[in-house]
Amino acid sequence: MQNNLRKLRRERGLTQIALQMKTGIDQALISKFESGERIPPTDALLILADFYGVSIDYILMRTDNPEIHI
Repeated sequence: MQNNLRKLRRERGLTQIALQMKTGIDQALISKFESGERIPPTDALLILADFYGVSIDYILMRTDNPEIHI
């Protein structure tokens, strides 16, 4: 999971601080999510998935396809 979170952030040219400012998720937590130290809670997963426009399954590495299927 951490690889996809870091990848999504870097693809958009964001620092962890910039991501914090856009999502409201604390930079220290973003760092822990990206390093695999912590698993994001459901509310953070929803915020990140909506922000990046990808599915939660993609963030959790349950699929390689970032598209959202409704």
